[in-house]
Amino acid sequence: MPHPGSIPVQSTTVGDFELTVLSDGDYYLDGGAFFGVIPKVMWQKRMQPDEQNRLSVGVNSLLIRTGKHTVLVETGIGNKLGDKPKQIFQPEEKLLQNLAAAKVAPEDIDVVINTHLHFDHCGWNTVMKDGRAVATFPKAKYYVQEGEWQHAREQTERDRVSYLSPNYDPLIENGQMELLNGEREIVPGISVKLFPGHTRNLQAVVIQSGAQRACYISDLIPTSHHLDLTWVMAFDLFPLETIASRKRFYARAVPEKWLVVFTHDPQVPWGHLEATAPGKLTLKPLEKL
Repeated sequence: MPHPGSIPVQSTTVGDFELTVLSDGDYYLDGGAFFGVIPKVMWQKRMQPDEQNRLSVGVNSLLIRTGKHTVLVETGIGNKLGDKPKQIFQPEEKLLQNLAAAKVAPEDIDVVINTHLHFDHCGWNTVMKDGRAVATFPKAKYYVQEGEWQHAREQTERDRVSYLSPNYDPLIENGQMELLNGEREIVPGISVKLFPGHTRNLQAVVIQSGAQRACYISDLIPTSHHLDLTWVMAFDLFPLETIASRKRFYARAVPEKWLVVFTHDPQVPWGHLEATAPGKLTLKPLEKL
């Protein structure tokens, strides 16, 4: 079954920064896993599954051009999956062509930020060359939380399928990936903030230029259909912490009118959150420029 098609490139501005959403295409996830304990009779009103109960979900990266730095947040699924995972997920591997459509070459990227190290968020970190994984972005410094990498190394029964070491270990070995210990400003106006729940060390990327802010919130809120506090994915290791982190995020993002970027929404990659009633949020999608 073909994917319905994601939006490959969209751009906007936040203060003096130019932000561009770049899609790696769509891939398939089980609908029940994507919405956790929420009954299908409820979530299928928002996203329609196919006959195998699969949802075609987006893989959105964020390109930030500050005038001094070119930053890429997340690198999608990439092209290194084995035959069986490719058959299951059916990734489209479009990030590099969409990066080219945005007139950016891999050599132009200064910084790559991974919110965590699941295979669908860091796959294009590396590509295979002469039988080994090498940096896709040769001049970039890569960043992720050290705790996330340490968890990936544990290869636990619960989630080892999500971690593929060729996506990150070669970058640590050659010194291109820096392991962070907590929140930090990466370059002026771009910082990482911890929002545990999906994984213990999930980091979001907060962008500030002038009085405007945006946030790539990653899998804390994977799509515009997951705004409700308790609509938590089955993939989340710590669902109660996901709920607490969402409350903390909404407490700032809503009143300060942050632009929120969704990692897995195939149609609505970003928008502004609005509180319509106590505990009730809606999204005003950002119009395409």
